[in-house]
Amino acid sequence: MNKTLLAIGLVALAAGAQAEDTLKKIKTSSAVTVGVRESSGALSITTGDNKYEGFHVDLCRHVLADIKKQLGLQKLDIQYQAVTSQNRVPLMQGGNIDIECGSTTNNTQRAKDVAFAVTTYVTEVRMAVKAASGITSIAQLNGRSVVTTTGTTSVQTLRRQERASNLDFKEVVGKDHADSFLLLESGRADAFVMDDYILAGNIARAKKPADFKIVGEVLAVEPIAIMFRKDDPAFKKAVDDSLKALMKSGEIEKMLAKYGVTPSAVTKAAWAAPNDNPAESYKK
Repeated sequence: MNKTLLAIGLVALAAGAQAEDTLKKIKTSSAVTVGVRESSGALSITTGDNKYEGFHVDLCRHVLADIKKQLGLQKLDIQYQAVTSQNRVPLMQGGNIDIECGSTTNNTQRAKDVAFAVTTYVTEVRMAVKAASGITSIAQLNGRSVVTTTGTTSVQTLRRQERASNLDFKEVVGKDHADSFLLLESGRADAFVMDDYILAGNIARAKKPADFKIVGEVLAVEPIAIMFRKDDPAFKKAVDDSLKALMKSGEIEKMLAKYGVTPSAVTKAAWAAPNDNPAESYKK
């Protein structure tokens, strides 16, 4: 074997060893770092003082309890790390977080860098506006300012819509979902394009929720899933098996109902036939 082939082989072995060790890492350290979002509506939100709640946060706690049992651990220290739309994938790749329990869309582009569990929620991308604005459709955004959150799939959705509809609107980007909603609330943006549950969550926490409404056509339908490192089949199986058990028992719907959300038909279909199909397989 020449030196070049040897070097390639060593790199491949190192990458493989790193990729498949999440369960070993958890067992050795009795700890796991969970990526969470601070303003992702019913899926993941901070309640202050480094505390988090939400449907995906609860799902991950359940998954990790099953993994703790599987590994025979007496204790498992769950550490939370707030992530953003922009840094969640790099933090996962860098080993800063072990599992991400926020609001990440599973798509083919991201699947090149990370892996996803079976779909646990399917969202519709729409827009929130001020109730008094008179805006009811995307066509009315021509010449207006529209905000999305940096690093999200909604940014690409918005740009595709602009090209397809020959619209000319000013794109404004918020650093996170709370910042994006603040831009709408303060009048610096006329519409906030994002996943429906994120829009609903931010409206519910607004000073005057009645001042806002979700309107317009569905711009995209996207599967949301728990994210972890790529090429780690043992960890994926452990996460998927735990989630599939919740889906089979019907307990998953009760966990979502805790946050006042009724699953759509497409979400129920994803639970009935668990899969990790990317967003490209869904049609609006």
